[in-house]
Amino acid sequence: MSKIISIGTAVPAFKHRQQDIMQFMQAVYAPAEADKRKIRFLYHLSDIDTRYSVIPDYSRTAAEWKFYPATENLEPFPSLEQRMTWYHRYAAPLSLQAVRDCVDGKVDQGTITHLISVSCTGMSAPGLDLQLVELLELPKNTWRSSVNFMGCYAAVHALKIADALCRADHKAKVLIVCTELCTLHFQRDASVDNIASSLLFGDGSAAALVTHDDEAHKGLQLDSFYGEIIPGGKKDMSWELSSSGFLMTLSSYVPELVEKDFGALTGRALQQAGITQEQVTRWCVHPGGKKILEAVTESLQLDKAALSPCAEVLRNYGNMSSPTILFALKKIMHSITTTQKGSTEKVFAAAFGPGLTMETFVGSM
Repeated sequence: MSKIISIGTAVPAFKHRQQDIMQFMQAVYAPAEADKRKIRFLYHLSDIDTRYSVIPDYSRTAAEWKFYPATENLEPFPSLEQRMTWYHRYAAPLSLQAVRDCVDGKVDQGTITHLISVSCTGMSAPGLDLQLVELLELPKNTWRSSVNFMGCYAAVHALKIADALCRADHKAKVLIVCTELCTLHFQRDASVDNIASSLLFGDGSAAALVTHDDEAHKGLQLDSFYGEIIPGGKKDMSWELSSSGFLMTLSSYVPELVEKDFGALTGRALQQAGITQEQVTRWCVHPGGKKILEAVTESLQLDKAALSPCAEVLRNYGNMSSPTILFALKKIMHSITTTQKGSTEKVFAAAFGPGLTMETFVGSM
């Protein structure tokens, strides 16, 4: 068995109100008045109040922009090279903040044996993993691996790897670092996919420390993992490279796919874990958007309050891709620690990503 003994989080310096981001998008997309009303309507229904970005431009006047050129058509539009330059400048320091929040006061940093870096918004070799080894002054023989381009469910995949490592080596202390700078990849074409992406995504980082299940540390025991691919949805959620950045496809059909398939998948995941839905006391669902949370609530016939920690993360940060579920799980673990009265709580967690892939795990605390 393994357990998550700590989760740390961090966000960039620039906090943008959803209203300000909407005004930036409307200025760039320059739609007709009828389309402006539609965008205002969508932003109003998003249930997102604020998002964070390494880019200050989204709530500043054009004269103050640092990333985009202050021209009517944003020409020269930022290239993939420029976006990656910004990623390399900001991803590692932001990751370090999340790691400090996770590790300080929990374990001696020098005892970390394994490092798993997670990202789908920036790639290079050498990459984020080696930057973190240097910044954290980890030993040169630190075991490391990278999970790239898996999108919003990648944190669960990293936890599966950490669990296997800790089961194989009871002395392992595995540090997972999920860092995404989604806002670097804004696209100016007013397509449905681009409008949806600009409505939802923000930047953030989360770190999780996973160890073998011993008595030295309290935490969330990782009991069981289960995942499935829904082939019919592979065209409805995708993430591809282009010369002007990464391109997101996010079909409005995704919530319908989730609502249709999530109940049955949850049943199979719970059966594998040896528990029933009634035994689950906490639900941690990746808040990919308001409609995703509504689809899960409907599929499992849950009370809306069951996903309130997830909705709160969406409201305050938007969808940050891979770190998002760890932001929600941190809230849930803190709530259990402060309210627990002796009985074991069961946590069911789930995240969704390209494929369409659904990954879940069950934990005890």
